[in-house]
Amino acid sequence: MSRHFSTPRAAAWATGVLLAGSLPCARAATPQPAATAADQPSHTAHHGSHTAQHAEHTAGQRPTANTAPTGQAAQAIPPAGLTGGLTGGLTGNPVHNRSGANPTDLPTAQREDIVVRAARSNRMEVSSGGQLGALGTKKGLDVPFNIRSYNSSLILNQQSQTLGEVLENDPSVRTTMGYGNFSEMFVIRGFPVNGDDISLNGLYGIVPRQLVSPQLYDQVQVLNGASAFLNGAAPGGSSIGGNINLLFKHAEAEALNRITADYTSSGQGGGAVDFGRRFGTGKAFGFRLNAAGMDGETSIDHERRHDAAVGGDFDWHDDKTRISLDMAYQNQAVEWGRGGVFLSSTLTSVPRPAAPSHNFSQGWTYNNLNYLFGMMNVEHDFGKHVTAYAAFGAMSGQEKGTYSSVTVTNAATGDGTMGSMFVPYNSMNESTRAGIRAHVDTGPVRHEINAGGSALWEEASTAYAMYYNSSVPLLTNLYNTPQIAAPTQNLVGGNLRDPIRSNWTKLYSLFLSDTMTFWDGRIALTGGFRYQNILQNGYNYASDGSLSTHYDKGAFTPVVGLVVHPTHNTALYFNRIEGLSQGPTAAGANVVNLDQVFAPYQSVQYEVGAKYDTGRFSTALAFYQISQPNAYTEPYGNSGQLIFRENGLQRNRGMELTVNGQIIRGLRFNGGLTLIDAALQRTQGGLNNGHTAIGIPNYTINGNLEYDLPFLKGATVIGRVVNTGKQWVNVANTQHLPVWTRFDLAMRYTFSVAAKPLTARFGVDNLANTRFWASAFNGYLLEGQPRTFKFSLSAEL
Repeated sequence: MSRHFSTPRAAAWATGVLLAGSLPCARAATPQPAATAADQPSHTAHHGSHTAQHAEHTAGQRPTANTAPTGQAAQAIPPAGLTGGLTGGLTGNPVHNRSGANPTDLPTAQREDIVVRAARSNRMEVSSGGQLGALGTKKGLDVPFNIRSYNSSLILNQQSQTLGEVLENDPSVRTTMGYGNFSEMFVIRGFPVNGDDISLNGLYGIVPRQLVSPQLYDQVQVLNGASAFLNGAAPGGSSIGGNINLLFKHAEAEALNRITADYTSSGQGGGAVDFGRRFGTGKAFGFRLNAAGMDGETSIDHERRHDAAVGGDFDWHDDKTRISLDMAYQNQAVEWGRGGVFLSSTLTSVPRPAAPSHNFSQGWTYNNLNYLFGMMNVEHDFGKHVTAYAAFGAMSGQEKGTYSSVTVTNAATGDGTMGSMFVPYNSMNESTRAGIRAHVDTGPVRHEINAGGSALWEEASTAYAMYYNSSVPLLTNLYNTPQIAAPTQNLVGGNLRDPIRSNWTKLYSLFLSDTMTFWDGRIALTGGFRYQNILQNGYNYASDGSLSTHYDKGAFTPVVGLVVHPTHNTALYFNRIEGLSQGPTAAGANVVNLDQVFAPYQSVQYEVGAKYDTGRFSTALAFYQISQPNAYTEPYGNSGQLIFRENGLQRNRGMELTVNGQIIRGLRFNGGLTLIDAALQRTQGGLNNGHTAIGIPNYTINGNLEYDLPFLKGATVIGRVVNTGKQWVNVANTQHLPVWTRFDLAMRYTFSVAAKPLTARFGVDNLANTRFWASAFNGYLLEGQPRTFKFSLSAEL
């Protein structure tokens, strides 16, 4: 069957942020030919002197791939990113021909220069550094944490339609599904990052909850490790092993007029418009408008997806003040989507994956997700040493869908059962932060002091209607899936037309830190803490809306970090930091401490590592341990009763190696290797002590290689490999998924037409059409995508 998508029209006008911790500046550069400029190292001043000036503290991250040409004429441009407001640096824009000459009169060298400059702006770029919450925007080499930023050209070149497709480039991230629907969940260091817990320009709670359209964002930043001090507790209780942060696109120094048309097999068509301008005296005002959309059938049989997103960003700055406003609208919809697969507890083996393109779902499954969201940032410098900042954001979300998951009961034949549930879900969230960053000297010691706080309010309303009849289950088959009529959903909870409140969450926190630098900046020691309060109320949304649960607890989460720079381009670092999530409430039958409320879970991380960064090339090696507590019931003496205790522990130990940047001229690499041992300790009755946690691969490898063809100017070939190790499916460690490998291949070609650069892109994901289970996180199997062809054409007008 077919469902018509009624996409709401929303014009989301806004204003952007090109705001930085440093003051606006104009730097003159000696003009150079483009080919020469492309080969110049983008060296950044060593942070050994970064405390001598306020600007060096807040200059943002250093790019590790090829940056904008160094030979451009000097311009007065706005700063690259908020410091107190916590936005990151911006990537380069294509440099347009502005000679005014007739295109046919342009000499060959000038036409080639257009191609070279445009091709450079399309290069894969991964920056070392990014936003670190309370600490602001930092270079990767200067902080005791592992953080990377993926730029917008990578998103454009790969035609990424969801955030998960962008993060397929990261060796430390794996994507799975959450909530039993089509939403994406990410796994970092063996712990989940729910869709609710992705941040936007440093604020939690204002990012679309299930699926994210990445076309709106200039950077996707990945922080590996716990971050309760840096970012506060995530509202959904995840982000224990890492954090994902998005940065809006904003107007850059060069005017931008880009249109893109794209196609994805088996029948998705779409396009995008990206427009940016700076204007006014000193180009103090900036405006960026970008819109993207796609609709049609995916490479999975009968699965149809729709994606529409529009964002408007406006910013203004003078010598002391920076203000920005960003707003966006996003609609994503899925029809006949292929969901995840549960395994019956009676199975002794894992079923073979279905054919890569086979859809084992039902034609009546769908979802429709609409979000309106935005934020405002203000930053002001009180002299050279003190900066104050504040931000406020909000999101309104309306979701609805009918979902169905398969539960396999016979691994050999693929026989199983399925469900049917309709869920409307509405949310209204508000999030804010404010703080002060000060730089002071006390003798030979230089201090960066950060103080501030954050707050978040979330209100959710929901209901459900489901099919329930244990004597007449809905039968299906994983390999030969019958299509049945949509069943009558006979069990209803709540008001389907006007859902009532189900949850109300309030988070607030205060933080204070001091980063002290010694020996001309070669040693930096960070110490600080955050006090976090978690208040959450649950309501009987399925009946009368009365209060059902109440949680109100707080905790201090300290941080200690050390960075030592043996040389100009190297750093050794250590951190001890915590993750924080809501603690449990005692529940169950025959429990003596029923309804006891426990303090928040405090996960402890220790990490040591080394980094090397030249500006064009960077690598990082990290070793870590994260211990996450959990709770269960156990016998209470000889009374025959049970007691609910917080005795369990999951201890994840691992190693991460990341490599990004230009290896030799024209050859760029992004990728790395992770090893992880996710051991269960102090389990209930000791039954599973030493076992590996479900769905956490023992290793992951990613490699992206780009090569500029020397014999064809403007042409680049790209290869990618994604390899994931063994994953256990059950906690007893008797069933596991085998190792899987996926190969992708792509090519792009930039050429000049009428003195305007055009870029054509062609790619194939899962080149061998390999069938594999991609993830078993939480025991929920997710099948990998089939072979998919992608094509796009962009014009810079």
